[in-house]
Amino acid sequence: MKHTVALSAAAAAVIALAAGCTSSKDSSDELVPIAKAAAEASGCDLAKAAGSELHIYTWSDYIAPEVIIGFEKALSCRIIVDTFDSNEAMYAKLKAGGTGYDIIMPTSYQIATMANEGMITALDHARLPNVRQNFDPSFAPQILDPTFKYNVPYAVTYTGFCYLKDKIPADADVESWAILGNPALKGRITFLDDIREVIGGALMYLGYSINSSDPTEIDKAVAQVLAWRDNIRKFDGESYKTEVPSGATFLGHGYSTDATQVIVGDDEEGTEPRPDIGFALPKEGFTIAFDEMVIAANAPNPDLAYAFMNYIYDGKVARADMEYICGPVPSKPGIDLLDEDYRSLIILDDETIARGQVLRGFENNPELADIYNKAWDRVKATGNR
Repeated sequence: MKHTVALSAAAAAVIALAAGCTSSKDSSDELVPIAKAAAEASGCDLAKAAGSELHIYTWSDYIAPEVIIGFEKALSCRIIVDTFDSNEAMYAKLKAGGTGYDIIMPTSYQIATMANEGMITALDHARLPNVRQNFDPSFAPQILDPTFKYNVPYAVTYTGFCYLKDKIPADADVESWAILGNPALKGRITFLDDIREVIGGALMYLGYSINSSDPTEIDKAVAQVLAWRDNIRKFDGESYKTEVPSGATFLGHGYSTDATQVIVGDDEEGTEPRPDIGFALPKEGFTIAFDEMVIAANAPNPDLAYAFMNYIYDGKVARADMEYICGPVPSKPGIDLLDEDYRSLIILDDETIARGQVLRGFENNPELADIYNKAWDRVKATGNR
């Protein structure tokens, strides 16, 4: 598969150049004037921002430390980051009364539901000049709302398999969902704890759309997941990042950004490159999911939120984030600043992208959402091994 080959070659080049998936807090000083300019362009009063707090609810390890520090220094404010490991967990917390957040980073398919329920606010695009100016239009087909009514695209991830190369049987196809049924991997596989990713994987394996609305197809997908279930050790959205490197897990269903971070390593964190670990995107189809920045309807500090979102789309800021999270931020100036080898590592070619499927929400079809929820209950009834 082209992507697997490109990943290995580019990873080797990036490791040799020490160019990717690292960050330096010292480089935050370079971002201070950028943060001030972005804040002023968004209409944020720097004097009023001093001493305030920006609360962000996002995925773990998803914003470069120097990006946070540069913004804090520039505005004399503090950024508080809370994390979640699935859209369902994030949504459940907010529905249960979780408040105090300014920026939330759900996946695209969750946003319309949050908007319909009054959880987030429509954006004032006049306050986000960097976004409109710098957004790379080649990513537009991968997002659900290119009008950006509520959303500012942050980063895209592709879901596949992070695996130990020497633990995959020679006759097994790691580029197929069928690998999940291989008896040699029994008890050494983890699946994401995510309704859409898991059922969606089975749907794609069976030749259906990841967004199928056909109850019969969904039932078949559940049956397929249950057939794989005997091999699955647990459903978990985080552990594969440490368990694949340690050997506790041979194959982890997970995100491209996390897998690439593991493969390339991080000097500052003391983690070595791992050329013995690979990442594959299933040939039958894989998930394309954009995580996006939205502003909470009850945001305590919307001015800081606009300032930060505008700041993220500056080229140097976006480059710092991409080098940290190992995934694309759709800021064209940022992508253009990346080292060529590193850019080829995280930006997929058109042929590979064509095999991916974009997750869509069910906000206008509550009956379908209920079918998926009940299907997920059947999958999870057996619990973790």
